[in-house]
Amino acid sequence: MTSCYVVHEAPVRRVAIFGGTHGNELSGVFLVKHWQENGDEIQRTGLEVRPFITNPRAVKKCIRYIDCDLNRVFDPDNLGRQITEDIPYEVRRAQEINHVFGPKDSNDAYDLIFDLHNTTSNMGGTLILENSRNNFTIQMFHYIKNALAPECCPVFLIEHPNLKYATTRSIAKHPVGVEVGPQPQGVLRADILDKMRKIIKHGLDFVHIFNEGKEFPPCTIEIYKIMEKVDYPRNKNGEITAVIHPSLQDQDWQPLNNGDPIFLTIDGETINYEGDSTVYPTFVNEAAYYEKKQAFVKTVKVKLTAKGIRSSLS
Repeated sequence: MTSCYVVHEAPVRRVAIFGGTHGNELSGVFLVKHWQENGDEIQRTGLEVRPFITNPRAVKKCIRYIDCDLNRVFDPDNLGRQITEDIPYEVRRAQEINHVFGPKDSNDAYDLIFDLHNTTSNMGGTLILENSRNNFTIQMFHYIKNALAPECCPVFLIEHPNLKYATTRSIAKHPVGVEVGPQPQGVLRADILDKMRKIIKHGLDFVHIFNEGKEFPPCTIEIYKIMEKVDYPRNKNGEITAVIHPSLQDQDWQPLNNGDPIFLTIDGETINYEGDSTVYPTFVNEAAYYEKKQAFVKTVKVKLTAKGIRSSLS
């Protein structure tokens, strides 16, 4: 008998696994190309799973992007932009991806997209959540976290009234970001590859048993919610005047309190954090975010509760 605390969710039938959204983040590229050749590992009964290279030109050159960040252009303006000769490659590519896997915000969109990323920051195997009210995704993250325990698997919520990401995966009904590091750009590490591979395995296992009719009771997970992006100190010319302090380097997801060191100038001056409450930094000293003027992201730790779910066809 189904509990009154359980909501019926549509079964998940079409899943995509994106690699190469950023062409120099090689774990996803490596896995997706492997699965395109031999997909037995990612197949589940009753499920269509499609591995897909999202930014092939950037992958070929082993660079982040060609003209602009593909992971920031899945907004209505860019997806509806008229194609001209001077349109950025990634905007044209976004429209192509939206045509195949979307349209975004429509019933025809893919049910679930895993978007595979690497970071140079010490974030471990992080799951990125876009919607704090998506019961299915929260339940999946709860399942993955339990499957990986005791290994840590942080959940990063990027829902924010003023920070809009327009990610590649956002065209799906259930978008899932997978961010694994630390790994340098243009490099493969076996341990990072293994973490990413396990996350996808457990995610697909969850979808399979959900589709088969298993009821998942209400659950609560601890997540890190984005609050603010923090830039490096700069001079009047916009040049960086301090680096991440050694006490903060590699301390993603660790508590940062008022008075703790965050930056160190070339002259040896320490710049301390000023804040009224404890925050949890992440994307600390991420190489790709220098151009975005971002030294780290401040998050707060909160709990999210999902309703119980069951497939509507079971």
